[in-house]
Amino acid sequence: MISAGIDIGSRTIALVVLDNLDMVQSALVDTGYTPVETGRELVSSLRPGVCVTATGYGRHAAKADFARRVVTEIRAQALGVSHLYPEARTVLDIGGQDMKVISLGAGGSVEDFQMNDRCAAGTGKFLEVMAGALGYPSVEAFGRDSLAGNPGTKISSMCTVFAESEAVSLLHQGIDRRNIGRALHEAVVERALGLLQRVGYEAPLAFTGGVAMNPCVVSLLADKLKDRVWVPQNPQLVAALGAALAR
Repeated sequence: MISAGIDIGSRTIALVVLDNLDMVQSALVDTGYTPVETGRELVSSLRPGVCVTATGYGRHAAKADFARRVVTEIRAQALGVSHLYPEARTVLDIGGQDMKVISLGAGGSVEDFQMNDRCAAGTGKFLEVMAGALGYPSVEAFGRDSLAGNPGTKISSMCTVFAESEAVSLLHQGIDRRNIGRALHEAVVERALGLLQRVGYEAPLAFTGGVAMNPCVVSLLADKLKDRVWVPQNPQLVAALGAALAR
């Protein structure tokens, strides 16, 4: 049976197509200014009758247009992670605009979850702004360079506006931007640890979302947890995978 899941997020739209449980097609594109139209274009190549399940910020708009069903981001992440890592007990998902932690039970059931979706602090957008403030051409370059930073520099505010001002001020004081970058990544990890503690963190942990591709966040998180962090090969596709698996 062919099924499709589409995750319409704030920054990207992901599509996963399954033939039974085998992934036969996937795509990841920028959300842009017309997310429903972009999503419709992504699924237009599917053969008629394929069930499309939508998740993410734009799931209800997608259902009103082309999707047959919707599933919450929490449930989609739980299903996707459990399919990839049956032994996982906690999910950390950091995307463009929010951060969420999910405690998993048997069979991928959701035991508890916490979300930070009221501001951009600690999200992909936060890191994107900080990369620009420190003169990096991309978030990827920012993450790689920050791995070489030394501990000791501190960022006192997680508000994106104030943290950007603080980072620029430290730069003007002559602080190595790698050390500032490390401090900013440490602040993101500390915010994630707070959510993990609130749900009752249990290993193993799977890390999903765009920020899971940031090597500095992954390294610092593993150091703090003193445990391995599982990162899928395509962490931005996990929610779309979960949507395709939803029944």
